Amino acid sequence: MSLGYAVREALGPDDRDACFAVRREVFVGEQDVPAEIEYDAYDETAVHVLALREDGLPLGTGRLLHGADAAGKTGGDTSVGSLGRLAVTKEARGLGVGAALVRAIEDAARVRGLKAVDLHAQTHALGFYERLGYEAYGPEFPDAGIAHRAMRRVL
Repeated sequence: MSLGYAVREALGPDDRDACFAVRREVFVGEQDVPAEIEYDAYDETAVHVLALREDGLPLGTGRLLHGADAAGKTGGDTSVGSLGRLAVTKEARGLGVGAALVRAIEDAARVRGLKAVDLHAQTHALGFYERLGYEAYGPEFPDAGIAHRAMRRVL
């Protein structure tokens, strides 16, 4: 199946609403993450990326925390960004949307002068991130009741 789509930084409130709708579908709907922990204060200052189908339907999203916002997730290193909230709708899985979102987040990190990107991957997604050049470090830990590992890619 061919699915035409584009990935870009989210622009304005309509794009942000589309990002939140994808997160609600994937994390809250499919994975039972409580809505009250899915959305947080970091959403205000994060760089959000959005994958849109040719007809405007949102297919995926992710966000980049940088500067002081990322420091709590990167061991205090403000030169490292934090990739998070990566979500792709069922319709778009397996079509390269997730990888395109990760690359767009990395591009946003480079533009902001960051030297690396960290993330907390659900353990079932470790192979996906490894194929994109991320390396796991540290022990497994729970987040929203789901097993995760920290990963990093030097840019």
